[in-house]
Order: sequence, then C-alpha cells, then structure tokens
Amino acid sequence: MSGPAQVVVVTGASSGFGNLTARALAEAGHHVYAGMRATTGRNAPAVADLDAFSAERGLHVTAVEMDVQDQESVDAAVARIEAERGRLDTVVHNAGHMVLGPAEAFTPEQLADVYDINVLSTQRVNRTVLPMMRRQGRGLLLWVGSSSTRGGHPPFLAPYFAAKAAMDALAESYAAEVIKYGIETTLVIPGAYPSGTNHFAHAGTPADTARAAEYEEAYGRLREAMPGALSGIFPPGREADEVAGEIVRVLGLPHGTRPLRTHVDPSRDGSEVVSAVYDRVRAEFFHRIGIEELLTPGASL
Repeated sequence: MSGPAQVVVVTGASSGFGNLTARALAEAGHHVYAGMRATTGRNAPAVADLDAFSAERGLHVTAVEMDVQDQESVDAAVARIEAERGRLDTVVHNAGHMVLGPAEAFTPEQLADVYDINVLSTQRVNRTVLPMMRRQGRGLLLWVGSSSTRGGHPPFLAPYFAAKAAMDALAESYAAEVIKYGIETTLVIPGAYPSGTNHFAHAGTPADTARAAEYEEAYGRLREAMPGALSGIFPPGREADEVAGEIVRVLGLPHGTRPLRTHVDPSRDGSEVVSAVYDRVRAEFFHRIGIEELLTPGASL
C-alpha cells in the first residue's frame, strides 16, 4: 500500500461491489467499516462472513449498522467510527438499488424510493461526515456511479438510470464545493457486469403489474433477449472485483492527484468517450467564469 492506512466507510457493503470493495481495501491495509442495514437480521450471515475474513487474515474490516435511508442510523454509524478511530478519511458511496420494467408501470412513489436509496442516501451520509472532514482539512468522497449516465444503455431501467445520473450531478457539485477544505472527489464508473453483483437478482419490479403486462406483446420478446445480448458484448475473463481494485488504486494515490472520474467498463459502452468531452467542456466553462481553482486536478484530458 502506498501512503498511510486510511479509515474508510463503504455504504451498501453487504454484497456486490460494496462487499468486494470493503475486503479489497482491508487487504490493502486500510481500516474499513462495511456499512449495511439489518446486521442482526437478514444481513447477519454477511456480518459473520466478514468477521471470519477479518480474523483469518488479520485485517481491519468490520460491519457497522448503517441504514442509508435512516438519518439516525447514519449518524450513529459515523459516531461509532469517530469514537473508535478519531477520524474518517474516505467515504465510498456505493449503496444503491436497481429496478427493471417499463417506466410507465412504476408508481411515482417507487421512483421516489429509488431516488432515496441511490441519491438521498449520499446526502444523509455527506451531511454527517463532511463537518468532520472539513475540520480535518482532508478527506475523499468516492462515488460509485454508472456508465449508463453517459454511455449507451438499454431501456426498462429508467428509474435506476435516472437516479444514478442525479447522483453523478450531485457529486460534481460537491467536488467544487468541498475542494477548498482539502476534500477530494472521485467518481468510479463501472459498466454493466453480468455477474459478481446482485443488481439484477435483487432488482425491483413495477407495482402496477397490469400496466407492465400491457408492454408484453410489443416488447416481451425483446426484453427477454436483452440480458443475453448484454452478456454477449461482455469480454471473457473480466470480473466485478476489478471495480474494487480500481477503488483501491484511487485511494492509494497521493492526495491532490486523484482523478475526478475513472472508468471500469469492459463492454466499452461509450461512457468514457462522452465523459472525456463532457469534462473538457465543464473545465472550459469553469475557466470562462473564473472559478478554475475549484476544478479537481486533471479534471479533463
């Protein structure tokens, strides 16, 4: 590991990218708190697995009760970390939830819930951790985004894609608003991984089942073929743990050199190409209005 060990909290770490990241960061020598809800309930097996992993390898990784949809739970988790470690260096915003189905068939309340999990959760965490990070004069907000925000993406995932795009926009604003406190921002952008995460297995479905059924005649066959088509463009030999590896790499970079955005997209859906242009336009705009000091170093090519 390059640099000193960091104190890190990873949200949504019971499975998928979050769990892989918590383990990889611990193996890299960091002190990791794996945030998850229901640690004494449905996620108790995940807690036990993590405890065994930590004990067997002599690592510093432990589960912490953190329901990112509950401000009191977030506050309690961060208070525990501060009491045990005295600081918090990095937050990995990973918690999220995917839904599958025709956009029209989701109720407004369902869209609000998807937005709550994927976007408002990050706001709850930020409002708790940023006062500490600002006092420290140092920190890193690392956001796990989605290549769907600027890359090619399929239909029938609209609520999830819309929420991830909102999270991306929020992260960009935070990047400029906290940089003067020595707090860095990086968006790690994964592509669609057909295995290694539970996104598709645990995906939500529309509440309005009658409305969803109306789409079957026109779109049913196409929708059934889509997962296979997506898997078909995914190159062999690539695994979801490489996203965790990229997060480890970013944390290991010297302070002040971490990128605003980095992609891990085996299927090459175009997100990296569009983001390069987008980030250049954003950087040029900041220069035009005289706020270039708020740009992350290397924020554009």
